[in-house]
Parts: sequence; structure tokens; C-alpha cells
Amino acid sequence: HANSRERSLLVTWLLGIMIFIDDYLNAIAISASMKKVTDRFGVSRSMLSYVVDSTAAPVCVIVPISTWAVFFAALLEESGAAASGEGLALYITAIPYMFYAWIAMLLVPLVVLGKVPLWGAMRRAEAAAAEGRLVLTPVAEIEEQSHDRSDLWAFLLPLIALIGFSWWFDIDLLKGVMLTLGLTIPYLIARNMITLRGALDACMDGFKMMMAPLAIVFCAFMFKTVNDQLGLSPYIIDAVMPLMTPLMLPLIVFLTMAAICFATGSSWGVFAIAIPIVMPLGEAMGVPAPLLIGALLSASSFGSHACFYSDSTALVAQSAGCGVMEHALSQLPYALLAGLLAGLAFVLVGL
Repeated sequence: HANSRERSLLVTWLLGIMIFIDDYLNAIAISASMKKVTDRFGVSRSMLSYVVDSTAAPVCVIVPISTWAVFFAALLEESGAAASGEGLALYITAIPYMFYAWIAMLLVPLVVLGKVPLWGAMRRAEAAAAEGRLVLTPVAEIEEQSHDRSDLWAFLLPLIALIGFSWWFDIDLLKGVMLTLGLTIPYLIARNMITLRGALDACMDGFKMMMAPLAIVFCAFMFKTVNDQLGLSPYIIDAVMPLMTPLMLPLIVFLTMAAICFATGSSWGVFAIAIPIVMPLGEAMGVPAPLLIGALLSASSFGSHACFYSDSTALVAQSAGCGVMEHALSQLPYALLAGLLAGLAFVLVGL
């Protein structure tokens, strides 16, 4: 069914919505499975990366059975914002107010179908792809030289196994990957689709491919640790305290935490500091807790989506065969547009 440029991207978007357990799993699985399809129709890797990244963190945020929901539900309980065992229930009530995640996800088909124009780096990348100047990464070139023989289970088995094993081990992707390889490699060898040496070479190529994004993620964690020791998050929150009113509190929480997430590359850690401060303040001002949680989670998904060196951005870019900065700069205008619309939505809800 993905027999045109628009359809190939829409199928990518739908697959991103379907694989919602974890944003890492989403980024790696969807990019790897769809880049050959989109290459066939002259889609730039920047566009593919944007579509995949817009259904990674945003989708995981608004689906209550994901790693994001489990983590933040536990954080709400630990901070006292929710009673023991009620964290997930409170999280679910906030899903309609996670405006950034909804807008970022729904913006994708509008961009794909041309309802929202191409801007900046994305426009240049799509023009280059349309002119046949689509440059593949070395890993992608190796893939293009692989065997043509395949079957449906060669595609479905790794996905089903990775999701199933990861779920069985409480969303532990490392164990999921190891067991999936242990199941998939013998199947491919038995089907005469790859040799043992070829399988081992492919595993090594995968390790080498992931070194660059892992280095970026490692540096991002170091950066976050330094910021935590400097007290960046409490300082900014204290600085905007005088501006907080019941009307503007959701908007200020969204803008402040989005800025912190974008600057630090941390989509989870800063909220352990923010939630114990923001939630009691909102309760004192009479602002509904689901609205504040929606603002916090919107900021978190914006940080994961827009930050140049966030783990999600690095993984999506590498998996899709796109440069990290190329991906970040090409999708930034659309992330900012979604952020602007989300800010307006928080103002309207406040009114």
C-alpha cells in the first residue's frame, strides 16, 4: 500500500503510532524498516527522521502503557502528587491536556500532504532528494548490497520478538534485543537469507553505527549532571515564581520546563525536581492537577523531540541514516510550531 511518496510517509506515521511501548524501540524499528521504502520514492532522510521522531516521544507520552507513562506515574506517587497506586490513574486524566504531544503527532500528515509548507533545511533536503541527490550513509549502502530474498516473517519476527521479550522483562530493551537476536539469526540462517559470518558482521556494523549517538547521549548525561549540580532547574523555577498566576501557571510551567529540557537534553530527570514544586503550587492556586501534569509532559515531549542532542534525536537520526544536526535543524521549525500552538492551547484552557 505504500506505493507513493505520501503513502510511504503516512505508513511510517501509522507504524509509529502502533509501536508505542518505548520511544527508543519506535525510533530504531520504524527507521530501519521504512528507509528503503521511502528511498524508493525520493524521500529525504531528513523527512523520514522527522516523521519517525514525531511519533516517538509524543506517542509514548499519550499512550498510558508505555515506559514514559510508567515512569511519570511512579514519579507522581513518589512526589506525593498522587496517592500510592493512583499515579497511573492521575496520569491518564492528564492525557487530553498533553497538547504538545497531540499537536506534534497530528502535524505530521499535514506536512506530508503539503498542507503545511516545507521550511529551511527540510525544504533543501527534499529538493535534493527530488533531484536524485539523495546521499545514503555507509551503513545504508551496505544494506542496499544485501540479498534481495526475503519474506514477511523476516520483517515481522524481529519486531514481534523485540516487543514481546522487552515487555516480558519489564520493558528492558537490552534483554529484549539479545533474545531477539538469538531467535532471529538462526531463523534467517535456516531460511538461507544470511550466513553466520554475515550475521556477525551485521551485528558489528550495528555496534559501530550506534557509537556516535551513544557518545552524544553520554555527553548529554554529563551536561545534565553539571546543570543539576549548578542548580539550574530550581534557579529558573524560582525566577519565574513571581509571574505565576492561576491563569498563566500552565503556560509558564510549559514554557519554563520546555526551555530547561531543550537546554539540558533531559526529558525525565528534571521533573523529579519540578513536580514537587509545581504540583503543590498549582493546588494552592486552584489549578487542576491534570492540566499541570499535561503542561509538564508537554514540556518533556518537546525537549525529547526538539533538543539537538537528546537521546531520541540521536537515535532517530542514526537509525534513519541522517546526520544528527541535519535532522535536528530540519525538524526544529515544526517542533517550534507545535510548541507555539501548544502554548496557545494552554492559554485558552486557562481562560
